[in-house]
Amino acid sequence: MANKVSIPSKIFGTVLAHSMRGKMLSRTELQTLAESRDVEELVTRMKNTIYLDALAKLTKPYTAEKVEGALREHLVNTHAKMVTLSGGAGVLNAYFVKYITWNLKIILKGKALGRTYEELLPKINLRAEELVGRRDLVVKALVAKDFDEAVASLQGSEFGEDARKAAAVYKEKGDVRAFDTYLDHAFYKSLDKSMFSESPLQDVQKLVTVDIDAYNVLAVLRAKYWGLSAQETSDLIATTTTKISRDTLQKMINVEKIQEAIGELSNTAYRDLIPKSAENDIDAIMQLEEGFERASVRRIMASYRTVFTLGNMLATLKLMMLEIRNLAAIAAGVEQKIPVDKIMASMAKTTVQ
Repeated sequence: MANKVSIPSKIFGTVLAHSMRGKMLSRTELQTLAESRDVEELVTRMKNTIYLDALAKLTKPYTAEKVEGALREHLVNTHAKMVTLSGGAGVLNAYFVKYITWNLKIILKGKALGRTYEELLPKINLRAEELVGRRDLVVKALVAKDFDEAVASLQGSEFGEDARKAAAVYKEKGDVRAFDTYLDHAFYKSLDKSMFSESPLQDVQKLVTVDIDAYNVLAVLRAKYWGLSAQETSDLIATTTTKISRDTLQKMINVEKIQEAIGELSNTAYRDLIPKSAENDIDAIMQLEEGFERASVRRIMASYRTVFTLGNMLATLKLMMLEIRNLAAIAAGVEQKIPVDKIMASMAKTTVQ
């Protein structure tokens, strides 16, 4: 059964979504923030933006980590408000899982690299888990004495099998990005279920399709880079869309070289994203990832042409996720005294205004 969003809720939710979109920071405002001399000055400047309340609880000394944690909590609270306004729309609920996978990625990568509980704790914000009653899941992994115990703690949850496979790839290949790919697989499986229940919502589908396509293509390419078998690679494919069919993904799996696999996109709607010049396979994959991100932002902006839709709410949440990622990058850059032009270059592809 599709979730029916009541008309008043939809109107109130989309008005809020449009209002929030209108308050998002321009590139000039982001540049001003990046020009801060230190994190304390950055926090002072950010208090002149919509993030005033989000930063109100921060205590000195300010750090980039504390700023990011406060911003993520604000994002989670805003997302929860949207879910309530939408009457519990499945697709908005499904995107909530992203915050849980975010924490699990930090924990598993950290444990794999020998980080202690004390080192990892400040990086974790459990607000999302508290809202959906999943706090124990993340805490068990966080307090585990080592990497293997953290992975084992997830068995029995929807992340268990993917965490186990990611651990095996990491142990063999030494690439922590395995955790990104495999935990995203768990997320897209849950997203698929919600999309099935809300399939008539075309405005939502357009936004979600680009995410699924990006995940599938990049998962196949990374699996090729790691030298996984055809079956292991195929197992990473979540669900497929009409834009990039399972047949196309299978052709990508079957060819030998990564560049050849990317070439298979020439027969899809994403042919324009194929990198024109890449130094090596990893560079090609990263260029493609940035291309998909730009395509996602274009799709988000186009979704506002139709008003009073669930898509407006999802689009605004996705923009907010990007903005907060940019602000976290600014905070880290300011703290590490990275030149302003370098900080700004790192987010050139994803600024939303």
